[in-house]
Amino acid sequence: MKKIHFYRTESGKCPIEEFLNSLDSKQAQKVTWVLQLIEDVDVIPVKYFKKLVNTDDIWEVRVQVGNNIYRLLGFCQGERLVILNHAFQKKTQKTPKKEIQIAETRKKDYLRRR
Repeated sequence: MKKIHFYRTESGKCPIEEFLNSLDSKQAQKVTWVLQLIEDVDVIPVKYFKKLVNTDDIWEVRVQVGNNIYRLLGFCQGERLVILNHAFQKKTQKTPKKEIQIAETRKKDYLRRR
């Protein structure tokens, strides 16, 4: 079982909370359901949680609500802790490099300040 934490900037802003607040209730409910699944299930289906290749150990939480596809990016610290630090609505087949770079930069910031 995993525990999910949300990254906060040095000034205290939380990009994941801001993203969740931008969603309508149905979308936010589905994202919350997937996050709960990740915390509760020992073997998480790749459909919901997958390591991105060619990254600095960045993982993605995968959520689909109707035709809308959302990704929450972050990293694992140890075997049980997942730190989510970036989220966006996915509109292309591949995860955009720009989005991955944001997650990698925030990971470095988190580890530097820890």
